[in-house]
Amino acid sequence: MYIIVGLGNPDRQYQNTRHNIGFDVIDVIADKNNITVRERKHKALIGKGVVGGQKAVLVKPQTYMNLSGESVREVIDFYKADEKSELIVISDDISLDVGQIRIRKKGSAGGHNGLKNIILHLGHDEFQRIKMGVGQKPEGYDLVDYVLGHFPKEEREIMDESAMRAADAIAVMIAEGADAAMNLYNSAKRKEQHGGKM
Repeated sequence: MYIIVGLGNPDRQYQNTRHNIGFDVIDVIADKNNITVRERKHKALIGKGVVGGQKAVLVKPQTYMNLSGESVREVIDFYKADEKSELIVISDDISLDVGQIRIRKKGSAGGHNGLKNIILHLGHDEFQRIKMGVGQKPEGYDLVDYVLGHFPKEEREIMDESAMRAADAIAVMIAEGADAAMNLYNSAKRKEQHGGKM
């Protein structure tokens, strides 16, 4: 049973912000696989279905970002999932260019409060994740204001396309493994971007 967690904040005011791109990817996965994410359980909105040929639970924690680990811990325990091989977490990342995707099998929180809290509750950082690039904050900007801000129209279009690619990447991670997905999606975006800048 795969547990796919998109990180975000629950209130309407945070919809479509940089920090909520994890929720957006969950919505795309749900649409692609005819899954309804409405059930309130484990401090989250959850939906069950099949992704990449395997049973999966889609999770949108409703705890606020910095307590995401509470929800993730509950879901993992309830479904008796192996968090090292069956958990995939989707989060925003300000160190990556807008639209860039980076798949990792483990790693530090990199200053992300949601990931930090998940690592705290799991007791390790060995879980798969997809980092969604939202771009570095402009100089002089407050970090909180930046990640809780909305994308300009042009960037929103890039992120919508990126969310589609992330959903496809997760299907590959489940069906063929993280390494196969990393080969396809980590390098492809970099080449695309490099090519676009020449």
